[in-house]
Amino acid sequence: MSITRIEMGPRMSQAVAHGSTVYLAGQVADDPKGKTVTEQTAQILGQIDRLLAAAGTDKTKILMATIYLADIATFAEMNAAWEPWVAAGNTPARATVEAKLVTPDYRVEIAVIAAR
Repeated sequence: MSITRIEMGPRMSQAVAHGSTVYLAGQVADDPKGKTVTEQTAQILGQIDRLLAAAGTDKTKILMATIYLADIATFAEMNAAWEPWVAAGNTPARATVEAKLVTPDYRVEIAVIAAR
């Protein structure tokens, strides 16, 4: 089976497709400074849509999502963007955890695994 790397850089690829599975790196907001958790989440979900499309799939095929929040108290704020975005009838398995992210400006990071 071939491996396709999408938006490959020297350290990592934003997505890797292998066979019928697509793995996305943890996505963070492009411009997080001053953005709310809901705003950052919405931006990240747009990035996920774009990367999944580049890999030949979409959010209806997400198998697993792992969501990292800098503060678990912002769980409802993140879900304010997630719930209208996630495909009804195709909700993935999901884990949401509190984690220290790379910089204080990042309040959300999301990684997904999807089928093609």
